[in-house]
Amino acid sequence: MAVEKYIAAAGLGLFCMFAGEIVTLYNFMQDDPVGTSAFVLEPDPKILQFISIGAAPAMVMSGVSYIMSRRYGSRPVAAMIMAGGAAMLAGMAAAHSMAGGINEAYESDMVPVVAPLFMAASLPVMAIGALLLRTRKRRQKKEYV
Repeated sequence: MAVEKYIAAAGLGLFCMFAGEIVTLYNFMQDDPVGTSAFVLEPDPKILQFISIGAAPAMVMSGVSYIMSRRYGSRPVAAMIMAGGAAMLAGMAAAHSMAGGINEAYESDMVPVVAPLFMAASLPVMAIGALLLRTRKRRQKKEYV
């Protein structure tokens, strides 16, 4: 397997991990903070941490795998890039549906913005994968001598 396929697979895993982290965080924030008095959760730094660990490297990896395989086109790489964008879109849609039930103690400026922002960011990722899917292999030049 070529390097770009491994990079696309890692990007897919990071997209899924980011979506799972955000859904888990939103699920946790629906409970009453009095029941979890062991620690105080501030959602903004945790969301920024999840973005820097999951979403940003996943987008970079998808871009790198696209750049590496754009000349000859690769269906597996395109499928993994598109699946990563779809996984992030589905996870952010689930998180956005949970945003209405978040406890008032956890409300901040970033909580209602994160899910729609990354839903919008997943669309270009899927478009890049579809663009790579359309690319055909170039014909080799014939050597006459």
